[in-house]
Amino acid sequence: MFFVLKYVQSETCANVPCLFIRTMASGTALVYDDEMTSHKLLWEDAICAIEIPERLSSCYENLKRYNLVERCLSVPVREGTEDEITLVHSLDYLEIVKTTQKMNEEELRKASANYDAVFFHPTTYRCAKLAVGATLQLVDAVMSGTTRNGMALVRPPGHHSQRSAANGFCVFNNVAIAAKYAQRKYGLQRVLIVDWDVHHGQGIQYIFEEDPSVLYFSWHRFEHQRYWPCLRESNYDAVGRGKGMGFNINVPWNKTGMKNSDYLAVFLHVLLPVAFEFDPEVVLVSAGYDSGIGDPEGQMSATPECFAHLTHFLMHLAKGKLCVVLEGGYHLRSLSESVCMTIKTLLGDPLPSLSGEMKPCLSAVESIHDVRAAHKSYWKCLSHEDLTPLKNLSTKSCQLEQGEAVLTGAPLVSQQEAGKANSDEATKTDKFLELHMKEILTVEPPVKTAVAVPERNVNLLPSSVQNEKNEDIEELNAIVREFVKEEKALNALGNMLAILEKIVKKKVTSGLVVSQEASVSSALALKHCHNLRLQKVLCIFIGDMDMKIDLDDGKVLLMNICGKPSEQANTKYNVSLNWKEDAEKSTFSSALFGFILPVAYSYQPDLMVIVVGSNQTLGTNGISMLMSLLQGLAQSRILALIQDTEVQLLENITKPLMGDITPGFGTCTPALQENMQMVKKLQEQLQQEWKMLQCSVKVSLTER
Repeated sequence: MFFVLKYVQSETCANVPCLFIRTMASGTALVYDDEMTSHKLLWEDAICAIEIPERLSSCYENLKRYNLVERCLSVPVREGTEDEITLVHSLDYLEIVKTTQKMNEEELRKASANYDAVFFHPTTYRCAKLAVGATLQLVDAVMSGTTRNGMALVRPPGHHSQRSAANGFCVFNNVAIAAKYAQRKYGLQRVLIVDWDVHHGQGIQYIFEEDPSVLYFSWHRFEHQRYWPCLRESNYDAVGRGKGMGFNINVPWNKTGMKNSDYLAVFLHVLLPVAFEFDPEVVLVSAGYDSGIGDPEGQMSATPECFAHLTHFLMHLAKGKLCVVLEGGYHLRSLSESVCMTIKTLLGDPLPSLSGEMKPCLSAVESIHDVRAAHKSYWKCLSHEDLTPLKNLSTKSCQLEQGEAVLTGAPLVSQQEAGKANSDEATKTDKFLELHMKEILTVEPPVKTAVAVPERNVNLLPSSVQNEKNEDIEELNAIVREFVKEEKALNALGNMLAILEKIVKKKVTSGLVVSQEASVSSALALKHCHNLRLQKVLCIFIGDMDMKIDLDDGKVLLMNICGKPSEQANTKYNVSLNWKEDAEKSTFSSALFGFILPVAYSYQPDLMVIVVGSNQTLGTNGISMLMSLLQGLAQSRILALIQDTEVQLLENITKPLMGDITPGFGTCTPALQENMQMVKKLQEQLQQEWKMLQCSVKVSLTER
């Protein structure tokens, strides 16, 4: 019996005959009002000139160009109230900003000069209140269940503003106010703020540095305290104060040019292990895209799809309650493309493959080690690590010599020369992104998930499953006959190959098959992948495995997660994880973030075959987490094979394939000591083969 799950994902699928239409669980909110573009600079200021209204309007226009606006739920904007603003800011400061409404240009200029890198306009107070209100509208939409997630496009930004001061283009601290608001209105005990802007959001840090109910994470250009805001407390050892110690995580970038692999490495080895242990009730993102390619402020090299992958990971926290709020971003094309990739991910679209070599630079490895060492005593997921700060691996010590000037890191050139260089670089980035986006964006398959299960097990699947006839079964059965002879098994394996071919030909995104013999099915599937000329297939076999495949050419990377030790030695393309999951706790995140995901992202597969065999030791929670987090790879192209003795897992596997956010994984805790020793052994053994692993083991300069 051959079943298929379908839903229309975009306009391009509108004419495809579907057996049913399925919308995403709660949808995605988009909060925008072009009135916020009225806030603008009225005089010449070389520093503030980049914070232009087009930052907002270009994002919205690009969303319309990709037909994303109509796919989102439009949420109206309102003003933030004075009571809401004073959850974070002093009443005196609020009154100062309010007075700017009636100032002339000269008065505005003088008022702006009281703060660092700030400008006021007669509409600034109104726009800043709208930015706060838009952010809170998004929080309400997500927390009330009106939508699953969403994004607020706002100006002016907020993460630098402090209790009694505007700072760095920021007037009111939108995300900090949102955190306080969510705690007060919805009684939340744990809020995660992820700040991926290229500048340190010191305003958020100051507001919450003594508060253990808010976990604040920021990566930022630091350059050993030479880059704005040039603060000692932006370094990795600023972990919070008092009861908030351990709840402030700073990742300082001491070099420019950080790539996709560097950002991914920080998420896998720092943020995600801690965040899954923290188990937030909502995730707020200070989404500054000046950390993207071509931005004149950041001077980093992350491409737009990188932000899709970061968003994908965060969507699996807090039962999917994710609010993304715009901060910086000053190259309009880079900014707008990155915003679109974020929205596409929130909507549940398959992710493009992450471009570039998955090898974090030495400076990034150094920063990651330093952060993990600084937080070792505060988080159980790091407590087992043999961690000490790695200093002077690639850059000089962050301690300034006595009397040494603090610089911005910018070259000492004339304003005219700098302007020409920035213009040339911007044009170069525009041309690159024009080609790059065409390469990574593909037409999505009209069908999300195809399913082949015995009729007796259909009741175990989510609702709305329909039957579809497989017309090519005889041709496929000819391929199967060299494996089995029984007619019943013949048809089942033929249906499995039919689904595999539909995935490879991009007629469906993923597939799910129940098999009487998972080992035989997986061996046949991998053989057919070879026939279909796939270059890289990741196969994760959970349970006892009995199959022989050729792994020498690198076209298959096999990971076997099993309860009994393997008799063969681990190699680059054949890895055995002897794992015993705790039945009462969620511990598999230790293996996922410490080994499986770093290796899988390093390999960058074209397709994944996930097999649940007999005697599997992960349980429903571990398998759901694995399936969910792997969705970011191979454009979500997954063939899931399940042994018929494990059919009770059907719903837990089908939902991630269909893009459903799981109800929650609970608080993740460290694995059993024997499991952690196994992970550490694999990390050390394979760190030279898979460079992503070097972020969690001792690394030698000579080896690297």
